[in-house]
Amino acid sequence: MIQMTLRQLRYFDALARHGHFGRAAEACSISQPALSMQIKEMEETLGGVLLERSARQVTLTKFGEEIVQRVREILRSVDELGDFARASRDRLAGRLRIGMIPTIAPYLLPKVIENLARMHPELDIHVRETLTPKLIKEVVEGRLDTAIVALPVSEPSLTEVVCFSENFLLVRPGVDEGTPVPSHETLREMRLLLLEEGHCFRDQALSFCNMQSPPREVLDASSLSTLVQMVGAGIGVTLIPEMAVAVETRSATVSVSRFKNPQPSRTIGMVWRKTSPLAGQLQQISEVVCLAADALREQRKAKPPSRK
Repeated sequence: MIQMTLRQLRYFDALARHGHFGRAAEACSISQPALSMQIKEMEETLGGVLLERSARQVTLTKFGEEIVQRVREILRSVDELGDFARASRDRLAGRLRIGMIPTIAPYLLPKVIENLARMHPELDIHVRETLTPKLIKEVVEGRLDTAIVALPVSEPSLTEVVCFSENFLLVRPGVDEGTPVPSHETLREMRLLLLEEGHCFRDQALSFCNMQSPPREVLDASSLSTLVQMVGAGIGVTLIPEMAVAVETRSATVSVSRFKNPQPSRTIGMVWRKTSPLAGQLQQISEVVCLAADALREQRKAKPPSRK
């Protein structure tokens, strides 16, 4: 009978994802020689070569590609056993793996964590910040319990729960303070600064302007902070979500304006696997996210962002 350990399966999964012994070993908190030895033992047990090794990277063999899919199914099943155990408790406790997109995390995450820590102190929260496609993939594969993203994601295997909506605001150089707010048609003729491809917020901004791509793009930024600073330097204009205004305009000489109705907006919510045993607990957590968003909204009303 073939005997392998769960640890070996997790090491092999990490190695397949990272394609590099050093990075996989670091992710698994193990030394590289120890990881290599475990993978070698796994190959001997299975009677086949799982990897093509080179100095810089490792590549799965055809046999390895077939094995890794089965390994991930096993690991998902094992993780679900833990989820079933957690779901049987009367309180929210244990590990919670939550993902969040970069245009939400810096602004909403602190309040969400604060609320969860206060209301459910036995939760062990692990946060992953990355782009929507990666988050959705990791939720589907069971590597994340849930993710906070812009909806809809239109993934049949996931439950989507709406938490709140927010408008997009126009950020212009400070000298434009008081000038008429351009229409979305006029924005097409302006130097519109956007996030790099892969960010859903980029696609939403382009959609508002009825553009497939910006006509005069001079910057592909990886963060809203960079966009706002470039606007402050007089390079162009940009759109940012309302929750980001207070943080991102503190140190930039910019003007912030609302568009005329109907204003551009996005819907934010949580997603999780329809088969997740933690569905009931995740529904409770979505309510905590809604409370955090409400608190931020009240803060903005009490202290409107300054116009610099």
